[in-house]
Amino acid sequence: MKWVVDELFPDAEVIRVVLDNLSTHTPAAFYRVFNPEEARRLTRKLEFHYTPKHGSWLNMVEIEFSILVRQCLNRRLAVSGNRGCG
Repeated sequence: MKWVVDELFPDAEVIRVVLDNLSTHTPAAFYRVFNPEEARRLTRKLEFHYTPKHGSWLNMVEIEFSILVRQCLNRRLAVSGNRGCG
């Protein structure tokens, strides 16, 4: 996450992080790895969003693929012209 904050998005005000509800995925983990000042600097730039406890990552991916299939992957798309699903 330090690499994401410092290298990938150094100018970002907030970086939204989507992750599962594993007990190790908390801002407190930063304080176990970094000194307090560094941990605070990193966690101030990160906004954590957790997936539902009853939903796994695999379920989330399956839902996304299902949506794509219903919206555009279950039909033929024209070779020329509109290349998008919509």
